[in-house]
Order: sequence, then structure tokens, then C-alpha cells
Amino acid sequence: MRIDLHTHSTASDGTQPPAEVVASAVEAGLDVVALTDHDTHAGWSQALAAGDRLGVRVVPGVEISCLRGGVSVHLLSYHHDPAHEALTRMLTDSRTSRESRARRMVDRLTPDTGLRWEHVLEHVHGGATIGRPHIADALVAAGVVADRDEAFATLLSGRSRYFVPHSAPDPVDAVRRVRAAGGVPVLAHPAASKRGSCIGDTDIEALVEAGLAGLEVDHRDHSETERAHLREVAGALELFVTGSSDYHGTGKRNRLGENTTDPEVLQRIDAAADRSGRTGTGGTAGDGVAGA
Repeated sequence: MRIDLHTHSTASDGTQPPAEVVASAVEAGLDVVALTDHDTHAGWSQALAAGDRLGVRVVPGVEISCLRGGVSVHLLSYHHDPAHEALTRMLTDSRTSRESRARRMVDRLTPDTGLRWEHVLEHVHGGATIGRPHIADALVAAGVVADRDEAFATLLSGRSRYFVPHSAPDPVDAVRRVRAAGGVPVLAHPAASKRGSCIGDTDIEALVEAGLAGLEVDHRDHSETERAHLREVAGALELFVTGSSDYHGTGKRNRLGENTTDPEVLQRIDAAADRSGRTGTGGTAGDGVAGA
């Protein structure tokens, strides 16, 4: 059984609608795929319907944008209740902050690149909240950069003079809210040093105390040394490990199924959701607004 537990659609910063992500998962030979758009459940209904139609299991999830000590942290949540008030409020606040940040970054970019807000809007699909990937796509269309990778490495990087930070919850709070919503929290690409600063082992221990269940270890942004260290951390803290693609369609080079999760780990995720009273078989979007 081939399982990929981290993908994105046009509900956030992917380039394919949710149903197309599921169809691509089938083409890639996956048996299970999780849709984990940034800070939104908006793609769940389409993805689940496509999974039923195409005979592939879809695990509903979200990737929650967090900050701890000024360091960006991403938390994957599986099987949570999309109508849970406290978690939904957190996701809504994050989306609002992202769009405000995007407007300010475009304002900074305009004098030097000619990029304007209306140019960015041309690359936003299905009501998704605007984020840096959409700015990157606009910069590519304008010929300012060659692709998203160049945009994020230069103009949109955290070291750029155009960069504007956005507010986000502490991951400890996010883990607690995921657990309260019946979800299963997993730390996404926690040692991806090529992306910038990462939280340390002490921070991971704090997340475990709050209810963290697993670490995403096998990810293309982790070196072999980083993967080995994370496996040691997971073993010491009794966490399960996952492997995922972090697929974004053509928005990134990541390919579906390039890293996968052991079926026994998926059983543990399902069991944890069942103990919380969540069946993990689906649900509809509780916030109804897409994030990016």
C-alpha cells in the first residue's frame, strides 16, 4: 500500500483543484492520499468525492502555519472536526494575516518590479487566500523571475527587503486545539534547514507534552543526516514517523509518492482519531474559505 500524507491544491497554494490532486494520486499509483491545504478545509468535499469516485482513499487534513520564537513551524492535522470552533477560529485568523501580509509585500515590490495587486489576483483560484506562492506566480508571469523556486530564493525569501512577516499561532497552542478537535497532529518537515531556521529538540519535546503524535521525517527537504536525527528523536519521544511528498502540482518539483508512509503508521493515525470520537472517513468544510 502506497500512502502520501501531505499534498496541496488550489484551495491554498497548489496548482490543481482538489479533485485533480486525487486523480493525479491515482495516476501516481497511490492507494491513500491526504489533502492538507494551508489553514483551510475548503478542498475536503471535492477531494473526498473524487476519492470515492476513483477508488482511492482520501485522508482529510490541514497544514497549520505557526511561529515559535520567530521560527516558522508547520503542523499537519489529520481527521479533526472541521466545525470545531477554537481550531476554525485559529485557521481563519491565519488566513486573514496571510492576505494582509501579501498586500504589504506587493506594495514593497511595486516600485522595483512593477508588480501590482491586480496582477497577483490573476493567479488566485477558487477564492483562495492570497499568499507568497501567488505573488511568485505573478512575478513569473511578468518575467521578473524564472519560477517559484527563484522567487522564494530571492525576492520573497525571509531575508529579502520585500519580506513582511505575518502573525501565526504558537505550535503548542495549535497542537492543543487539534487534539481538542479530535485530530492527530504531526510536525511537518521539522528539520528542513535549507528552508531557514528550524525549531530544536527542546521545542519538539514541548509539542509532545501538548499532544504531538508524529514527525514527518521522509521529506525531500531533509538531508539523510537530518532524517537520521529525526528518527532518533521520534524513537526517544515515542512518536511515529511519516513520509510525504508535500505535492503542490507544478508549483514545486515535489512528485506524488516520492516519499511514503508505512501502512502501520496510518493505522495508528486512524486509531488515534477513533479514540477521539472521529471516524476519519470524511466531513465537510467547516470554515468554507480557502487559505494560502
